[in-house]
Amino acid sequence: MTVNLEVTEGVGTIRLDRPPMNALDIATQDRLRELAEEITRRDDIRAVVVWGGEKVFAAGADIKEMQVMDHAAMVVRSKALQDAFTAVARIPKPVVAAVTGYALGGGCELALCADFRIAADNAKLGQPEILLGLIPGAGGTQRLARLVGPSKAKDLIFTGRQVKAEEALAIGLVDRVVPAAEVYEQAHAWAARLAAGPALALRAAKESVDAGLETDIDTGLTVERNWFAGLFATEDREIGMRSFVEEGPGKAKFL
Repeated sequence: MTVNLEVTEGVGTIRLDRPPMNALDIATQDRLRELAEEITRRDDIRAVVVWGGEKVFAAGADIKEMQVMDHAAMVVRSKALQDAFTAVARIPKPVVAAVTGYALGGGCELALCADFRIAADNAKLGQPEILLGLIPGAGGTQRLARLVGPSKAKDLIFTGRQVKAEEALAIGLVDRVVPAAEVYEQAHAWAARLAAGPALALRAAKESVDAGLETDIDTGLTVERNWFAGLFATEDREIGMRSFVEEGPGKAKFL
């Protein structure tokens, strides 16, 4: 398998495993979608880490595979490509990308699908598709602009340049920079902490934020209000409030 799933402490690790650079060929894309859908269904997985290993996150699409595809073939394939990445983005649980080495093209777009990005101090990220006479096709023009703003996104997309970890942190492309040897450990710790939290409330928070970004504020507030009220029907809400009253904040043990 080019992508594997391991589960520990309620955290599912999606591990890219296609040496040497984790190029995202069709089989890898389809496997990502399958695992994202499996993780969505599984109650024993409460948070997710996406990781490419110690050396590289993902250096992009498989260019040799794409080179032989004509327009008609890509019209069909581009939808499946976007669907694979969207499946990761829509996992209704916290997702953190553990970025080591290169995260370029499709690799950067995969990192953009996470809720939080922890990068190695030697990481390099970018959208170099313009250098091939193309544009990002797995969500880069949309998710990158929403994350860092249209001007910074256009800079990266128009030039195809790579940014080092420090600049990626400064523009908001990643959320934390750590020594390379600590990337997975810190990503897993972040995910494990959230895996111990109230699963439905975390799902509600993620959906409210993500849905709100795609609509007007009144519609977003309606989504928030409906989730907020709905959570009063959950056992986690009862546990959280009872613990707060009896023991103080931050001590609840959720199911």
